[in-house]
Amino acid sequence: MRRIRIGVPLVVVLAMAACSPEPSREPVAEFLSQTLPDGPGGTVVAGRGERIVHCEGFGMADREERIAATCDTAYDVMSISKQFTAAAILKLEMTGELRVTDPISTHLGPVPGDKRGITLHHLLTHTAGLVEALGDDYAVLSRDAMLAEALASTPLSAPGAEFRYSNVGYSVLAAIVEKVSGLGYEQFMARYLFAPAGMTSTGYVLPRWERDQVAVEYDAGGASRGRPDERPWAADGPYWNLRGNGGLLSTARDMFRWHRALTGDTVLSASARAKLFAPSVPVPDSAESYAYGWGIVDAEDGRIAFHDGGNDWALATYARSVDDSPDDAVMTFWVSNHAYREPGWNLEDMATGLTLGILERVRSQPS
Repeated sequence: MRRIRIGVPLVVVLAMAACSPEPSREPVAEFLSQTLPDGPGGTVVAGRGERIVHCEGFGMADREERIAATCDTAYDVMSISKQFTAAAILKLEMTGELRVTDPISTHLGPVPGDKRGITLHHLLTHTAGLVEALGDDYAVLSRDAMLAEALASTPLSAPGAEFRYSNVGYSVLAAIVEKVSGLGYEQFMARYLFAPAGMTSTGYVLPRWERDQVAVEYDAGGASRGRPDERPWAADGPYWNLRGNGGLLSTARDMFRWHRALTGDTVLSASARAKLFAPSVPVPDSAESYAYGWGIVDAEDGRIAFHDGGNDWALATYARSVDDSPDDAVMTFWVSNHAYREPGWNLEDMATGLTLGILERVRSQPS
């Protein structure tokens, strides 16, 4: 599950928006109608405080069946899944069952000498020195086999020395969630994160998905690649090259509910939320710092936390303000099930401007 790296630095776009002579008063819907190309399908939600400002689909969730995308269409949120895994680790820290400073051997048992210095903090911040991936997202790989391969892999750097984005690191964190809690990864998330947040349509297999609710993904040639949950999965969700680092399905409405949960103590305490969003390590060749499952950039109106994700067909971005009061906090989540078309469009090229344009218009709305 790859993370998309946007070509234009996010901080540059933020500065450009802040220097606009007159803030736009156009609603989000008007901005999207002027910005999105004709053709792709997807959904956009934007909110401020307790209120959803915009939540609508565009294009088709399933072209063959002529099913339009809506606010309640479910999509693979891809690498945005990582911040849920990070929240699960902090939830376990809140209950005293682990600490982010713990060496991984505390929870995994004996590990090779070159892995003994790795802590949960290193995994959370992509500074453990682990490889990015062990194979294809959909390859058959059990939890124990994933751990064995991860621990046997050649380190790319010493623990804490360098930022190296690692999907494997977040799969190891998901395995630690299971070992510490005694629950399956999805079961823990559903019970301790999603249910308290009021999220009823987020997960792998526990939500009772109607087939027509889940979006089909399309490749650059326009061919169907099927629904994410119709690809090779274990009975309880993706295999372990994907579990914990990607692959969760969710709806725009649920992503707004999660944002609201993170503005208060519904799921995480104030100290846990401070850790979740604390910039920990600079991201090379970027104005971004990485926190726990979130990228952080400084803006004139305060910090913006964001994460994006993509595969060869779909693309998604989740962004929210960190320093606003709960009544003023703004967010957007947008996702497309057909992000690339040759010839046609490439939503990756316009992702930063799209995200910041939505947030700018949400801030202009009365609270």
